[in-house]
Amino acid sequence: MKDNFEYTGEVIIDVKGLKKHYLGGKVKALNGVDCQIKKGEVVVVIGPSGSGKSTFLRSLNLLEIPTQGTILFEGKNITDKKTNINLHRRKMGMVFQHFYLFPHKTIIDNMTLAPIKVLKKSKQEAEKTAMELLDRVGLADRATAYPSQLSGGQKQRVAIVRSLAMNPDVMLFDEPTSALDPEMVGEVLDVMKSLAADGMTMVVVTHEMGFAREVGSRVVFMDGGVIVEENEPHEFFEHPQNQRTVDFLRKVL
Repeated sequence: MKDNFEYTGEVIIDVKGLKKHYLGGKVKALNGVDCQIKKGEVVVVIGPSGSGKSTFLRSLNLLEIPTQGTILFEGKNITDKKTNINLHRRKMGMVFQHFYLFPHKTIIDNMTLAPIKVLKKSKQEAEKTAMELLDRVGLADRATAYPSQLSGGQKQRVAIVRSLAMNPDVMLFDEPTSALDPEMVGEVLDVMKSLAADGMTMVVVTHEMGFAREVGSRVVFMDGGVIVEENEPHEFFEHPQNQRTVDFLRKVL
């Protein structure tokens, strides 16, 4: 995957001049981000704390409303105030650091809630899809369990396939392994690798440099609310061009 940096596929997300300011402009979380993400790419976003990584990711489905700039998703300007963003969010799954599973519902009920209510699927159809997805991540036998009965890694795997149950065109991951015990990280990354191998378009904010190197088709380094450098993984890690990138990699590798 990472050998094919120049993707010829269609641009699925096109970000232009994205800014997000707080406190009347005193805090510039994003300060002019331009980025194109093509269908089938795995774009891994890295950088120090406070660099704007998560704000950028959350802006892609308007969990953060940009101060300035535009985001085109599948050719439509989702930053237009007339846009029904909920329609577009159905096509853009998101997985967070924490799992946000409903504690009083079983895993299968967590999985089927949105497909039944939002996509208007029948209970039978939603449960069939949910069981197939749970089986894919090795959790079919936990369908009737409650979140409190699962490990952190299992909960995060459920959170991923819960998003997949909506059949999204893009998956966004905001540091999905950072809240996990170290021994649980691998099982979640394996699911993400499987998605990448299947051609899912993914934008991943992570501190897992091994994942970036192995699975990413492009690595984007952010600092100070801007994209400092981006390249395919081998060139990015072996021949960084910007001194800020060099300094960061020296600390994390």
